[in-house]
Amino acid sequence: MALRFCKSRTYHDPLHGAISLDGGDPVEALLIRLIDTPAFQRLRRIRQLDTAFLTFHGAEGSRFTHSVGVLQVTRRLLDKLARRYPELRPYRAVTLVAALLHDIGHPPFSHAGEEIFGCRHEVWTARIVREDPQVATLLAEFDPQLPAQLEQVWQKRFPLPLVGQLIASQLDCDRFDYLMRDSLLTGAQYGHLDLDRILTVLDYDPETGSLSIPARKGLGAIEHYLVVRYFMYTQVYQHPKSLCARFILDRLFKRAQVLLQKGEIELDPILSAWCWAALAAQKGDPFELPLPLYLAADDVMFSYPFRFWAMVGKDPILADLARRYLERDLFKARNVTRLPAERRQELVATLSQKMQRDGLDPESYLGIRSAHVQGYSFYDQGIQLKTEDGYAEIAQLSPLVRALVETQSQVWLIFPRPYSDIVEGALSA
Repeated sequence: MALRFCKSRTYHDPLHGAISLDGGDPVEALLIRLIDTPAFQRLRRIRQLDTAFLTFHGAEGSRFTHSVGVLQVTRRLLDKLARRYPELRPYRAVTLVAALLHDIGHPPFSHAGEEIFGCRHEVWTARIVREDPQVATLLAEFDPQLPAQLEQVWQKRFPLPLVGQLIASQLDCDRFDYLMRDSLLTGAQYGHLDLDRILTVLDYDPETGSLSIPARKGLGAIEHYLVVRYFMYTQVYQHPKSLCARFILDRLFKRAQVLLQKGEIELDPILSAWCWAALAAQKGDPFELPLPLYLAADDVMFSYPFRFWAMVGKDPILADLARRYLERDLFKARNVTRLPAERRQELVATLSQKMQRDGLDPESYLGIRSAHVQGYSFYDQGIQLKTEDGYAEIAQLSPLVRALVETQSQVWLIFPRPYSDIVEGALSA
């Protein structure tokens, strides 16, 4: 371990209060230095909730604040467990670094950017750990095995299951932070978790190396957590206004890519490289970029051209979409779930013909978006609670959780407001 101690650091967080890192602790000194790298600082310029700020005006939090929050929750839980189970102490570095860096590979516009450009943040997180000169050097100086161990954690292959469960599972510190933080920043009241209670009931099973939850003490707290998650998805993450904003952002970049292929638009080298990589991904090729070009992109850089496209753009579609996004002149979203698939196709065809007659491009102004919510699923063995008779799946113990298992699907039609009469007529027929 070649890292020197460094000055201690305190981050004043709106959710968790003072998050203090001890520069005299080798692990926490590493965390401080990782936070100070350009790759991690870039997360300050990427919104956690992508386009949701156009729906909830307080949703301006960044991937940076969330990542530091996940570190804090993970540290609280792991250190509590390690006091009771000293055999967990050697895993402190890999667990806390994995928590801090889990989102470092996010593209501009977060999850919306993944859809727009066809990239996955998990892939780029692994590349940053391997290839970024500063991040990779810090990790290797601390422990040459640490980069490979981090990838094992994120790929759910780490030998001690607990480590991966704290970072990504049905009941992980990532979810704890974003549900509470997103509730705070959006002003929504659905995401109020009793985090102290949850962290108190979570335990460790030395025989399996996994998280353990006593059913008698933990059932109510976990039920509440799952209900909170369900309502945050239905009322916040899949809000129809946010779906419309994402749709416009997607169509805006798709239009820029069309013009780029035709040689009818000039883009800066970074955005141009991203658009060409996205076009390749649309054809089934991997989204591929040199790492420096990937890390050069953020929300600020990719939003910058919108003003010029809206003001002086030669392409009326690109100009209108850019203006709409900047001025929050969003399309309308209508729930068409109850319409049979054939009726939906007929409605889309009718709207397309009307738009073409009106001089609008249906490809840029009309779309279908599906939203799926499952309050609880059984992936990764679900959530196991410890009873007097051994472990039992939470859905076996809780009628409330059983009700959350069923997937709720909704289909939304997105279109300009002047066409509302046609849509309402089809829905009332």
